[in-house]
Amino acid sequence: MGIAVFFIWVGPDVLFHGYRDSILFSNSLVGHPQGATVPEDKLSLLFLLFRVLGSVVTIPIIEELFWRGWMMRWLIDRHFTRIPVGSYHVEAFWVVAVLFASEHGSFWDVGLITGAIYNWWAIRTKNLTDCVIAHAVTNACLAVYVIVWNQWQYWL
Repeated sequence: MGIAVFFIWVGPDVLFHGYRDSILFSNSLVGHPQGATVPEDKLSLLFLLFRVLGSVVTIPIIEELFWRGWMMRWLIDRHFTRIPVGSYHVEAFWVVAVLFASEHGSFWDVGLITGAIYNWWAIRTKNLTDCVIAHAVTNACLAVYVIVWNQWQYWL
C-alpha cells in the first residue's frame, strides 16, 4: 500500500512536466511547490538523518494517531473512545481526507487521494499500526526519491 501511494504522490509530476506550475498548485493559498531545504543541508548527513527519521518514523505515527486514530472517530462521536478504530462514517471519511490534503500545501491533490486511501486502509484493516506502516513506507520511498533524484520540492 505504501509503495502504491508513493507512486500516486509523484506520478503527476513525473508524467506531466510542469504539472505543479498550474495556478491550482502554485498560489498564495496553497503555497508553491518548492522545497525549503537550503543547499548546505542537502550535503549534511546529520540533517538528512534527522529529516529521514522524522519523515519515516515520527510523522507517520503522529499523523495516523491524529487523523485516523482520533479525528475520524471524534467527528463521528465527541466521545471518540466509544468508536472503534476503523469505523466508517461518510462525512468523517471525507472531512479527514480534505483536511489531510490541506496540510500538504501544493500537493493537496495527491494529499486528498492519499488521505482517502489511508482512511480506506484504516476502515479495511481496523488497525492503526497498518496505517502507520503504510505511511512510513510511502515516506521512506519519498525520502529516497528526494535525495537520490534531487527532488527537494517534496520536502516542504
